Amino acid sequence: MTDASYPVSPRNRAKRRHDRAQYDHEAVHAVLDAGFLCHVAYVIDGQPYCTPTIHWREGDMLYWHGSSASRMLRNQKGGTPVCVTVSHLDGLVLARSGFNHSANYRSAMCFGTAQMVDDPAEKMQQLHAVTDRFFPNRARSLRAITPQEAKATMVIKMRIEEASAKVRDAGVGDEDEDLGLPIWAGVIPVETVIRAATDSPHLPAGVTRPAELDLYAPGSRLDVALLAAQKLYQPE
Repeated sequence: MTDASYPVSPRNRAKRRHDRAQYDHEAVHAVLDAGFLCHVAYVIDGQPYCTPTIHWREGDMLYWHGSSASRMLRNQKGGTPVCVTVSHLDGLVLARSGFNHSANYRSAMCFGTAQMVDDPAEKMQQLHAVTDRFFPNRARSLRAITPQEAKATMVIKMRIEEASAKVRDAGVGDEDEDLGLPIWAGVIPVETVIRAATDSPHLPAGVTRPAELDLYAPGSRLDVALLAAQKLYQPE
């Protein structure tokens, strides 16, 4: 894409708190890339559904995958309007009134048309990408995907047509008249932190954790690790 921002329309324009909204690619992609899970919203026969799934991004194209028998994927493969969201909770904001309690967060909402990746070469490339995007260069070290595994898996792609990001990264928003009240107020930061890995009990002797996984060192923040992995990811 050559434009610096996604187009703004009634579909993706922020209706409230315009000061928190951002439409540029960098802001939207940063929220997407820092997340491991997204939620895909769609409608089947008038019934709304919203399904959590793993996503990955190449440029302005989002991908997700699952079982070929999945109701969601079977519905989307022919070209279905969808809304994809990713969100991060960064802090609990406690004010001196219930009305002014809030949260620090990052979120992105993306609109487009989902369709199946039906070209066999592109599909295999993306089946490798779902590994390499999160664990750089890992796919080449794994045993090959079998034809049956590929047949049992459907890959969906969606070009981001419109999108917006919203971010709150601020302190307590108390009313001036509440500031003197003897009530604790403040921000409780929230992070998703990686813990120490547990080895499979079936590792052959001499097999050690590869250096590429140092991104996910114990004590590291997951969102930071995922952003670093995205920067290292090189599509085939």
